[in-house]
Order: sequence, then structure tokens, then C-alpha cells
Amino acid sequence: MRSSVIRTLVCIGICFITGSTLAADIQSPMTPEVQPIKTESGWTFAFVPYFWAAGLSGDIAQFGLPEAHVDASFSDILDHFDFGAMAMGEARYGPYSIFGDAIYLKISGQSGTPRGILATGVELSSETFAGLLGAGYSVYEDNAARLDIVGGARVWSVKSELSFSGGVLDGRSATDEATWVDGMAGFKGTYSITPEIYLTGWGLVGAGGADIDWDVAAAIGYNFNDTVSALAGYRALGVDYSNDGFVFDVVQQGPMLGLKVKF
Repeated sequence: MRSSVIRTLVCIGICFITGSTLAADIQSPMTPEVQPIKTESGWTFAFVPYFWAAGLSGDIAQFGLPEAHVDASFSDILDHFDFGAMAMGEARYGPYSIFGDAIYLKISGQSGTPRGILATGVELSSETFAGLLGAGYSVYEDNAARLDIVGGARVWSVKSELSFSGGVLDGRSATDEATWVDGMAGFKGTYSITPEIYLTGWGLVGAGGADIDWDVAAAIGYNFNDTVSALAGYRALGVDYSNDGFVFDVVQQGPMLGLKVKF
């Protein structure tokens, strides 16, 4: 079996989430501050499905294999894509906010083996999840701008399975997985250029299970009305985790598009 093929598939799998396919804004960490619609209780809410065309680069190791470097474009990842979803949400009351960001990706790939003795084919399936939950407080706000201090926790979960067909290992499988939590803190903000056009972005950094975990983004948005807005920008996310031979030290970055619904 070609270990390089397995490493490449593993790399693409665990990092795509972190690398994934989708991206956008909400107040967590990205929300335009243009005449928000308030409920009778004073709460505002936002939901944002998004698309993030991220590639990834870094070092990964799983299944006891030596650490390998990966440099995969978004099109490389898309070749192995099975399913993915990304969304953000936020609830805000005055200067206070609660936000969340969830990323899920499933990819798979298969390859033949050189001699076909131990196995004639091997398939890798990888599922990755990253979820961020946090709260924020506005330290500055006027008619055009808002700056929030935010903090929270990000949970990572990565699971990969190797399945063999043919040869001595026919029907056998192996699983390698890791789950960890990182505390995160930083800023997010918005600035309205006009009532319709705004700038937004965030910067978060943290650690915990990982040696470092960071996330930055910048985007420009357009308000179609008081309820719906769209944005386009660029996001980069990096994490450096290693434990007992499991290595996930990657940076994912790429353009993003999102649609925000406020209610």
C-alpha cells in the first residue's frame, strides 16, 4: 500500500475543516451594524450559512505513519469531497452577544496497492468537526462602527478510518481519531461605509489541547434590506495539535461567501 497516498488523503480529510468548503458572517465573529431589527424583548438574531473555498498546507500524521507535509488546493480537496456544511449564528442583547460557528466535513478516497498481497485496495474515510461557542461585549459603538471583545471555546473532532479490500487484510479496518478543546479570545468589528455597504472582520487566538489555535477574516458586505445581507471576503485559520503520534499542524485559507438572515 502506498503510504504517501494514505497520508495525502488523511491530510486532505482532517484539514479541510478546518478547511472545508464554506464561510460567512454573523456577529460571530462578523456582523454588520446597520439598523438591526429588534424583537420586543430587545434581542436580535442572525443565521449565516456560508461557503469557504479553503485550501490547506501543513504537517499531519495518523495511523502511526511518519509525519507528512501537505499542500492541497481547494480543487484538490473537492476531488475527495462527500459532504460538508458550515454555518454561524448569533443572539445579541444591547452590548452583549452569544455566538456560534460550526464546520463539518466528510471526505473519502481510495487507491490500489503496489503488489496486492496484503490488500488489493485501500479506502480512507475522514470526518472532521470544529465548533466554536462564545460570548462578546461591545467596548465601542456608534452609528457607523462597533468593536466587540469576544471569548469562547472551540471543539475539534477528527476521525479517520482505513478499510482494506482483497489480499490478507481483506475486510479489515483501522480507526484513528482525536478530540480536543481550545480556549479562544479576540476582537470582532464592523464599519458601515454607507447604509448598504459595510466592512467586517475578526481576529481570534487561543490554545488548550492545541499549542495554538487562531482565526482571522476580513470581508465586505452589502445589505439588500433590513433582513438579508451578503458578503465576500477572505479567511485564514490555523491550528497546531499533536498528541501520541497524532499530528494536525495546518493552516487553511481561502475566499469566502455568505448570506446572512437577521430576525
